[in-house]
Formats: sequence, C-alpha cells, structure tokens
Amino acid sequence: MKITLIDYGMGNHLSVRNALSRLGYNSSISQDPIVIKNSDFIILPGVGSFRRAMENLNGLGLSEAIIQAATENGIPMLGICLGMQLLGSESTEDGTSEGLHLIDNKISKLDSSSGIRIPHVGFNNVYWKTANALTDELNQNSDFYFTHSYAMTDSDKSADYIYCDYGAPFVAGFRKHNIFGVQFHPEKSQRTGLKLLKNFLEIKRA
Repeated sequence: MKITLIDYGMGNHLSVRNALSRLGYNSSISQDPIVIKNSDFIILPGVGSFRRAMENLNGLGLSEAIIQAATENGIPMLGICLGMQLLGSESTEDGTSEGLHLIDNKISKLDSSSGIRIPHVGFNNVYWKTANALTDELNQNSDFYFTHSYAMTDSDKSADYIYCDYGAPFVAGFRKHNIFGVQFHPEKSQRTGLKLLKNFLEIKRA
C-alpha cells in the first residue's frame, strides 16, 4: 500500500507519519506530482496561512496533481486541518483566496459574537447526521483535538458532514465520494484519532 503525505512546506507531516506508523502503516512524504498521482492513499496535512499554502501548492505544481489524483484517478484523499480547508472553494483569510475546488464550500472565520475564544484550541466532541466510512465504529460525541480560527461551511449538499459546536455548529469533517476532510487533528486525538485514520486507510478504492 502506497500512502503519500503531500509536502508543500506547511504540514505537520512527521506527527501524521508517526501516527500511521503506530497503526502499522508505512508512508512517504513527497512533493513529486508523479508520486502523488500514483499513490493508493493521499493525505494533505496543513497548518498556517491558507493563502501561503495555495501559493506553495501552485508554485510546486501540486494543485493540478492533487485535483487529478482525486477526480480522475479516484485516489482516496484526506485533508487535515488547513489541508481540509484547502480542498474548499475559497477562504476569506488574508482577503479572498481560491482553494482547490474539490468541494464547493467556503472557509470563513469562526463567529466570536457569542463570546467564544478564538482560536478554538483543545478537545471537543463531534457528531454527525449521516455516518460515513470515516466514522465507522466511532461513537457519536467522540472527542478530537482542534486548533483553528477558520471553518468550512456546508453549502455543498453532495457531501456527508461531521459537525462540532463551538459557539455555533461548524463543519468538523466531510466525505464527498473519495475525498475526505477533518478540521481536527486525528494524529493528536489519541485512540479515537488513530481509529479514524485506520478507517480512512481501509476504504476501498472505487
């Protein structure tokens, strides 16, 4: 099994790789478009600025490779934290920046009008209305570790969503065909996070 973590200079790749290793999976870190397009599973980690991340992906020729891998090659893909946001259509962070358009959702800052503290940091429970492969054998209201200031909308009705309440509900994860995203960090979410990663890596390619 060929698991590739995409390296665009802004991901916590080693933490994810260590989590996969604990599950018994070998993985590689690459910014080679050919390697990415010939993987069995792709993971797009990320922390930091949306605009800078997209500039890096575009500059390295990775945006096209990611889109082709997901849409034409049907490779299961998981975006983590900023990596999930990059799969969306655009973000209002640092103005307006276009994403990869793999899901038709925008990203905007969490609403602090209720007095919540931003960034949202720590363990919070998540829930879903429609189960999908990521949530297999996970309990509703399982805890995952978050650290973010921006969140994705759920405008794209072709996806199944995981939610978290922090002042108001926001998208904590999604599945759209072979494309998955989680706003939280499964690699930092102890046993439950490892189970979610295992669920992803057991998905059968279409």
